[in-house]
Amino acid sequence: MENSSVCFGLNDINTSDVTVRLRDNKGKPELFYSHSSVLKGKSKYFADKLSDPNCGAFIDINCLDYDYEHHVDLLKRLYFSKDSLLESWNSVHSALGVLQLASKFNCQEIAESCVGYLEAVPWEDKEEDLILKVVPKLGRIAMPILARVQPVDFSATKNVFVSAIRFATSIVSPSPPFADELKISAQEQVEYMLGDDDEEIPLVIADEEVKAESKKGLVHICSLFDKDLSCLLSQTDDESAEKRVMQSLSDLSWICNVLSKMDLMKEFVDQWIDFSSRVIGVNEDKLLKSSMWDLKLKIIELNWKVLDAVGYGNVIIPPARRVDLVKTWLPFIRKTKPILDSIGNEETGYPYKMDDDLCQNIEGAIVALLSALPSNDQADILADWMNGEQLKFPDLSEAFEIWCYRTKSAKRRLVEGLDRVGKATVSL
Repeated sequence: MENSSVCFGLNDINTSDVTVRLRDNKGKPELFYSHSSVLKGKSKYFADKLSDPNCGAFIDINCLDYDYEHHVDLLKRLYFSKDSLLESWNSVHSALGVLQLASKFNCQEIAESCVGYLEAVPWEDKEEDLILKVVPKLGRIAMPILARVQPVDFSATKNVFVSAIRFATSIVSPSPPFADELKISAQEQVEYMLGDDDEEIPLVIADEEVKAESKKGLVHICSLFDKDLSCLLSQTDDESAEKRVMQSLSDLSWICNVLSKMDLMKEFVDQWIDFSSRVIGVNEDKLLKSSMWDLKLKIIELNWKVLDAVGYGNVIIPPARRVDLVKTWLPFIRKTKPILDSIGNEETGYPYKMDDDLCQNIEGAIVALLSALPSNDQADILADWMNGEQLKFPDLSEAFEIWCYRTKSAKRRLVEGLDRVGKATVSL
C-alpha cells in the first residue's frame, strides 16, 4: 500500500480503478480518480465500501458547501506518506475540518496527523472557540488537542498566581529589555485571574503563602514609590524622575485594586496611613508646590479608595487611625481642588480637574467616616472645616447636622439621667 501511494497519485486516470463522486448541495458531481489499494489501506470506511460487491467502481459522497474543500483535502492526503502528512498542514481551519472527516471516514493516520498539528500550533480566539465546540465530539483520538485548556489542579494554579504576583510587584525583575512588558503582562493576568469565576481562585487567594507574597509585594511597591517620591526632590533629570514616580503610583493603584479583591485591603490601608504624611510632605515641598498636578490628582483618586474602604466599614481600623486618616488628607484635598479648578477654568481641556463623580465619592466617604468617629474628634475636625476658607468642598454639613443631633441627644440623656439620680437621692 505504501509503495502504491508513492507510485501514483490522485486523478491518475491511467492507473485508477475507483472513482469517487463528490456531490455538493446542488447535486453536481465532481469526479476524483482514485486507487482501491490506497483507499482500503488508509480508510476503514472505504475498505468496507469496496468490499461490498454492489459498490462497483464508484463511491458517492455527499457534502455541504462549507466542508467541500475539506473533502477534497482529505482525498488528496490519502496519497501522502506518513512523514509528509504533518508538514502538509498550513492552518487550524483546514486541519480541524479534515480531522472531522478523518474521524467520520475512519482515516487513522490522517486523524493522528491533524491532532499532532492542532495540538502544537497556537490558536486565535475564534479558532479556540471552534475547537472547543468540535473536538469533544470526535472521541478519544482528538483529546490531546484539549490538553492546553484543561483545568489545572490547585497547586499549579497557586504557583502561577504567586509567580505572577512576584513579577507584577517587581519582587522578581527579569532582565531588560522585557522587564516592563512582563510586569505589565503579569499585572493584567493577576487581575484577569481574580475576575474569573474559576471555583479554585477563592481557594488560591485564601492560601497563606499567597497572602504572604501579596503583602510582601505591597511593601515592595510602597518602598519603591517612597523612593521615587524622594527622587523628585533631588534628581536633576526631572522628566525621568517624574516618569518613574508616576509608574510607581500606577503600580500602587493596581495593587490596591488587587488587594481589595483578595480581602486584604486592610493591609493597603495600614501602609497608606503610615506614609501619608510623607506623601503629602513631598507634594507640598516648595519644588513641587506649583507642579506635578497629574501626580496630585492620581494620589487623591487613590486616597478616595482608602477613604471609601474605611468610611463604609469595609476595613476596620481603630478610631485613632481613622482620625489620623481624615486629619491628614482633608486639608490636602481642600487645598488642591480649588487650584485644579482654577487652572482648568483658564486652560481649555485641562485633564487634571477633579470630576463631579470623584468629588461626590470623596465627600460621601468622608461624611460616613467622620460620622463614625468619637464625638470629640468629630468636633475638632468640624471646627477646622468651618474655620477654613474652602467650605464648598467637601461639604460636611450633613456630618455637622448628625453631630449636632447626637450632641443634643447625649446632653438630654445626661440631664435625664442626673434628674433620675437626684430624685432617687431625695426619696431616700
